[in-house]
Amino acid sequence: MAEPRLRVEQLAVRFATRQGVVSPVRGISFTVNAHETLGIIGESGCGKSVTAQAVMGLLSPRTSRVDGEIALAGKRLDTLSSRARRQLSGRDMAMIFQDPLASLNPVMTVGYQIDESLRLHTALGRAQRQEKILSLLTQVGIADPVRCASAWPHELSGGMRQRVMIAMAIAVSPGLLIADEPTTALDATIQAQILDLLEAIQQQTGMGIVIITHDLSVVARLCQRVVVLYAGQVVEETDVHTLFSRPRHPYTRALLAARPSADSTPKTTLTEIRGQVPSLHALPAGCAYADRCPLAQPRCREQPPSLRVSGWGHHAVRCWRADETEGERL
Repeated sequence: MAEPRLRVEQLAVRFATRQGVVSPVRGISFTVNAHETLGIIGESGCGKSVTAQAVMGLLSPRTSRVDGEIALAGKRLDTLSSRARRQLSGRDMAMIFQDPLASLNPVMTVGYQIDESLRLHTALGRAQRQEKILSLLTQVGIADPVRCASAWPHELSGGMRQRVMIAMAIAVSPGLLIADEPTTALDATIQAQILDLLEAIQQQTGMGIVIITHDLSVVARLCQRVVVLYAGQVVEETDVHTLFSRPRHPYTRALLAARPSADSTPKTTLTEIRGQVPSLHALPAGCAYADRCPLAQPRCREQPPSLRVSGWGHHAVRCWRADETEGERL
């Protein structure tokens, strides 16, 4: 069997703060295969972006500690030196951030920034690199690549900046792409175009994709499997069809219930998830979701549940009552 493009085992991240050490990521595991898109979902503060930054090696060792195994195409990243990891990550793994204007260098042209990756990770000459830059910009749907290559980031629209970020990410044909909220600031039409673009690139290259999002419509549109995070832990993992048709964790069910329906109007009252994600400085002794869960019992507040895989398919859930409450109204 081929090695997964990405394998993460028991990833844990700790930050030192003035109030003490906090753990925004606590024992997360998942894999991503070639030609596969994995969605990671959850509210703000659940550990999605920190997970991506830890995988990419973007967290400072001065203020954080990362434990667990991270393997890219079978090669362990967590055992490499910082320099070797940067070289491997830059060539074989790339990331798109949710705010391209903040991610692009404002004092360098678009073409220069794409060229940086080509200079570092390919043996192409200058003329070949310039040709490649224009080819990349054309590939991501920019109508005038010559003008775009000589433009400054602030001169481009939000959709064009996100296309430039995608061009930079795929410049050296990485096997894995991590996209952190890639369509958050875009309108619905541009969002659909960006998702179509990512899907087309994946079909052409076979790369694995990790989409980090709070938008369930993005998950339904692009993903084959989904990981649901809450308070730094995986609370549910399954294929996308099962997630929408048979969610088992109360938190996942609450997220799905909070979606607007096709017949929603501006006056429709949406279902809300009462309360908030627990503070990292005061995580509960039992299930992290217990204080917000209408199905919680005393055991839920006293003992932390483990992540259990059901007997049919790979459907994992972290809930004491998942079997007995499946299908109950929340």
